[in-house]
Amino acid sequence: MPFAESALDVRLNRILLATDLSPASVKPLHHALAIARHYGAKLCVAHIVSPVPYLMAGPEALQLACDGASQDLQRLRNEMLHDSSLGGLDREFIVRYGTIWEELQAIIFEQGVDLVVVGTHARRGIAKVLLGSVAEQAFRGARCPVLSVGPHAYQDGRVQVDGQIPTYLFATDFSDASLSALPLARSLAHQTKARLILMHVVPAAAAPQISGWYSSAEIAAMRENARMSYVRQLQQLMPNDDEAPIDTELLTRFGIPSEKILDTALEKKVELIILGLHRASLAGTISHMPWATAYEIVCGAGCPVLTVRQ
Repeated sequence: MPFAESALDVRLNRILLATDLSPASVKPLHHALAIARHYGAKLCVAHIVSPVPYLMAGPEALQLACDGASQDLQRLRNEMLHDSSLGGLDREFIVRYGTIWEELQAIIFEQGVDLVVVGTHARRGIAKVLLGSVAEQAFRGARCPVLSVGPHAYQDGRVQVDGQIPTYLFATDFSDASLSALPLARSLAHQTKARLILMHVVPAAAAPQISGWYSSAEIAAMRENARMSYVRQLQQLMPNDDEAPIDTELLTRFGIPSEKILDTALEKKVELIILGLHRASLAGTISHMPWATAYEIVCGAGCPVLTVRQ
């Protein structure tokens, strides 16, 4: 992702929307359009036809599927031209066939994509593991930030709405991986004049435990001391910048990170959750704890989730 001279002035020049042309892809489309329009970016809309369902039927069936996908994408383009949602935007519509994530990776490289927007059907548990998830492959493997729009996210893009101050939530465990998303979080908050919440969740196992040696008052004091210690660490993440001040709130919660992040996002009416993830080589772990944490947040969030890979 290119930056201007100021670290707070991020530029998004090319945005890729990965669509399966299903009703679930309408929300990601709206968000991709809003972001492209805000940044004056080129919008690439890509649909990949997987050959897997057509292996038994033969090459003719695959060709028919590709032709049908091309017609569907052309129909979508015409509809968007008709309702003026593409007005003034540089755009490109792409149909390919092959392994979905491999083809998307190729497009990201060829187009020099700065942001991938993808929807998720929120498969969970065994179904998710067996069927896989393009959204999860994207935020684990993409070389650029990924905006995942889950089934509970609001319908329209809200990059910047006149008269409204958006609220963004940046969650960190203070690892290098999670902090890799902080520059982007600060930049987005600065550009859109948003309020930025910096949050750390202390996993339940690490929280001060009740013991017969301590009174309830002593335990409460221990928890408060721990909370304030983490708040001070959060405070150190935000430099004092009088020329580009960002309205911030610092929060520490105790419990299961995915649950606390989702609860806080709902309570604070957050428009965007921002997370930093480990490199693909460490795909077995995601910042905050178990590898499914980021996916659980995407599935349950009432807003889009922006992930930045270390």
